[in-house]
Amino acid sequence: MYDIAIIGAGPAGASAAIFTAKAGKKTLLIDNDKSMTKRAWIENHLGLPDGITGPDLVEAGKTHAKKFGAELVVDTVTGIARNESGFTLNTESGQTYEARYVIIATGAAMTLAEAIGLKLKDATEPRIKTVIDVDKDGRTSEPGIWAAGTAAGVSVHTIITAGDGAKVAINILSEMNGERYVDHDLLKS
Repeated sequence: MYDIAIIGAGPAGASAAIFTAKAGKKTLLIDNDKSMTKRAWIENHLGLPDGITGPDLVEAGKTHAKKFGAELVVDTVTGIARNESGFTLNTESGQTYEARYVIIATGAAMTLAEAIGLKLKDATEPRIKTVIDVDKDGRTSEPGIWAAGTAAGVSVHTIITAGDGAKVAINILSEMNGERYVDHDLLKS
């Protein structure tokens, strides 16, 4: 069983996976390789003054998450059901995975959220119709299932979705640990 399963490895999902895996939580990152970021050219991401292609940013995020121990699976989650200790995730390939917590970071794709009956709301971002209704911390209408990034209604800009993924991960880690989680590294001298 995984501590956290994250669905979507775009900037929000990969960022969440970096934080949860680095915190020592058994993290599963499931991605269908259809991120809208993979069609982008990005020149407004902090730390990348020469810009970066969307595919390169997505791959860098996956690599970073794997560095800290996140397991990456390429598949499509088709359903999520509550079980005794969390959730069972069913995939298109027929695989199942179990996790205590779930983060949905599927960008503009709401098929999964609709299929499992999460509460949705109208989006404010242009060209996006609906998003998952979340509280300020990223909790959805289903306890234990959280949402981050564009799926949760934040702007599609990669720097914003990545930050939202980190925020949601920190909030879950805080809940899991029973105290506010902080991840600050110091320069090595």
